[in-house]
Amino acid sequence: MASPAISPQAVLTTLKRLYKPPKTFLHFRTPLDLLVATMLSAQCTDNRVNIVTKTILYPKYKTAKDYASVPQSVLEEDIRSCGFYRAKAKNIRGMAQLLIDRHAGHVPQTMEELVALPGVGRKTASVILSAAFDKNEGIAVDTHVRRVTQRLGLTSHKDPEKIELDLMKAFPRKEWRLVTTLHISHGRAVCTARNRKCDVCPFMRTCPSSLVLGKKDRAKK
Repeated sequence: MASPAISPQAVLTTLKRLYKPPKTFLHFRTPLDLLVATMLSAQCTDNRVNIVTKTILYPKYKTAKDYASVPQSVLEEDIRSCGFYRAKAKNIRGMAQLLIDRHAGHVPQTMEELVALPGVGRKTASVILSAAFDKNEGIAVDTHVRRVTQRLGLTSHKDPEKIELDLMKAFPRKEWRLVTTLHISHGRAVCTARNRKCDVCPFMRTCPSSLVLGKKDRAKK
């Protein structure tokens, strides 16, 4: 990766002054709650997931056995509004059964064991390890993180795993959780997918994608 136009440390320092994000934007009580919520968040907003988990799932499902034993059709209906509900329900039930079979019903605490679960990739595993277990094993690259880091010149890649590698090299390990939540915060508030607000961005004079400087959007496909 070429040297970024803005130093990663400068990005982190600036974003820390602007935002005080939580460990994760998804509401949860237990590691299992967070695992289910994160699986539901694929192609779905956190707000929608938080509504579904609070009003439907958390009162009804508390253990891996609860998810593994519910009929597919019932779970599908419970999570229908989160989109891709058939595939998500299948993966959640399969994940829960594997937790019972291999981990005594508990969510494992290693990247290798988490990504072996149905429907769980590195992004989901990184969120679980960070927010539920305070372990910095990776950087979760969602659509906001991808867009903001591409625009800032912190990565030139499109593949989430390659972006993650660039960010893991650029930022100190102890800050990896914040890298995700701070970039999500900035992506939601200022560096939006459409109608980005470059005129109020603290990086307006240094960002290689700044509209103020007449630059092209590096995050465009």
